[in-house]
Amino acid sequence: MSTPTFVLVHGAWHGAWCWQRLGESLLQRDLAYDALDLPSSSGQDPLVDMTSDVSALRRFCQGRGPLVLVAHSYAGAVVAEAAPKIEELAGIVYVAALVPRVGQTASDVTREYGLRSDLDATMSRDAHGFLHLDPEPAARALYGDCDEVTRQWAINQVSTQTFASFRTARTSENVAIASTYVICSRDHAIVPEVQERIAQRCDDVMTMDSDHSPFLSHPDVLADMLGSMNYHL
Repeated sequence: MSTPTFVLVHGAWHGAWCWQRLGESLLQRDLAYDALDLPSSSGQDPLVDMTSDVSALRRFCQGRGPLVLVAHSYAGAVVAEAAPKIEELAGIVYVAALVPRVGQTASDVTREYGLRSDLDATMSRDAHGFLHLDPEPAARALYGDCDEVTRQWAINQVSTQTFASFRTARTSENVAIASTYVICSRDHAIVPEVQERIAQRCDDVMTMDSDHSPFLSHPDVLADMLGSMNYHL
């Protein structure tokens, strides 16, 4: 029986770099992984929307199966849209993720519940259509459980995010593959109450005593959770 490869899909403002610690933890458990950079976080074209991220993920997954998609934050919307056209999909794991309903955008998910987070106050949009984060308060909201060195390293890596990516509506229906939602109970970027409501759309729910970025703050715990889940192979 083949073991799946975990495809790690980063959230807004981030890149494949953010999965380094989790990747090391997965490899220590003989679990294969790979990660990609999404175009909307490249800082190159403000007109790039979520459809470009979806296309990039689908191309990245070709010929790599069986796969488990691990989506963090904004990437929940990307994965939900891309999943029906990814071959040999064995499972989906949403980590503190935005999972829109059909017709919703990533922004609509939090707006639906009217609950703002500490991260929301750190965002600004420039004249070109890029979203920026105010580094110091954003670091606290994103990496609250990390030590200061890790927090500063991470916030120095973040990029811009296109406003257009948050405004692209989901069109794909749910795929017939088991999904698990991991709630981060001390999250200050997507408040746990919102995560709890989103999680009701998934087949299974797990909870971590973690900030928004457990791949940096609690990589071993997250790797153990991923390894313990049952996937459809």
